[in-house]
Amino acid sequence: KALQTPAHIYYKYEGVSRAGSHKPNTAVAQAYYNKVAGMERLATETGAGQRGSALALACRLFGLQCTVYMVKVSYYQTPYRKMMMETWGATVYPSPSEQTEFGRKMLKEDPDCPGSLGIAISEAIEDTVRSKNTRYSLGSVLNHVCLHQTVIGQEAIKQMEMAGEEPDVIIGCVGGGSNFAGLAFPFVRKKITEGKQYRVVAVEPSACPSMTKGELRYDFGDTAMTTPLLWMYTLGHDFMPPKIHAGGLRYHGMAPLVSHLYNLGLIEAVAYPQTKVFEAAVTFARTEGIIPAPESAHAVRAAVDEAIAARESGEKKVILFNLSGHGMLDLTAYEAYLSGSLQDV
Repeated sequence: KALQTPAHIYYKYEGVSRAGSHKPNTAVAQAYYNKVAGMERLATETGAGQRGSALALACRLFGLQCTVYMVKVSYYQTPYRKMMMETWGATVYPSPSEQTEFGRKMLKEDPDCPGSLGIAISEAIEDTVRSKNTRYSLGSVLNHVCLHQTVIGQEAIKQMEMAGEEPDVIIGCVGGGSNFAGLAFPFVRKKITEGKQYRVVAVEPSACPSMTKGELRYDFGDTAMTTPLLWMYTLGHDFMPPKIHAGGLRYHGMAPLVSHLYNLGLIEAVAYPQTKVFEAAVTFARTEGIIPAPESAHAVRAAVDEAIAARESGEKKVILFNLSGHGMLDLTAYEAYLSGSLQDV
């Protein structure tokens, strides 16, 4: 109604989870199986803190210790997510940190290094290999994470059937690819097996455009080059993303499965600067009452643009996007936008 569009807009809201995002869909499963395997501690990385919060909660549920390496710029941008993790019993370090050899190396080279998900992954892996009864738990990118998240799309298909409509456009934000894969993969399956003509759109920040400007090649999943090589769209494992507020999207690469679908032409990708993203986020908050996470707001921006295009063409479209988390702990970013100090980089 606010957009004066004939389009019907649906969103799958994952922010109702205890941790506030889609991340428990994989965190709980990983914590459970590691508990069964006899592990005592899990180590992980987190950007804005959604992943770290989810694993901290999951570890608390199953009696595991949890160590989180949180990208330094997000550690200070979203302090209450750090506090949430600590409330659930996790130990949280700003990354790069003094806790690992690689962290100390990065700090020696640049004491003001803002960090990146690639660096945080490197630290969590180093912690894991040097510790007993510890395993590394990844929050995105890898196949098993994408598989866990497909519960989102499977539910969405059933819910759209209940609504009596079928989406023309399916949208999700992308950083490492897990929430996008979660919504999109079940619909892509229908494209392949049933010939459905869905448009499936991945939305990334223009400051970290791994799909729209990256290369498809083998690259490391982390900055220290400790992971196996992954065939993915990448900006390079040593890429240092600008300090945008969507910390969960500051990753140099893209999930191999998402990359494969993009290379095959089964999905599309677009990129937006953060001021355009927050403009749409505020519009959404003022109409729907939900404050989106900055990451999720990228999907909101694309959905708004699709709705406006439908208005201009007079075409009725059905738009579905994944609202992967709430932004109640990202209010410093909204403060920057509303005060006019938020800049595109």
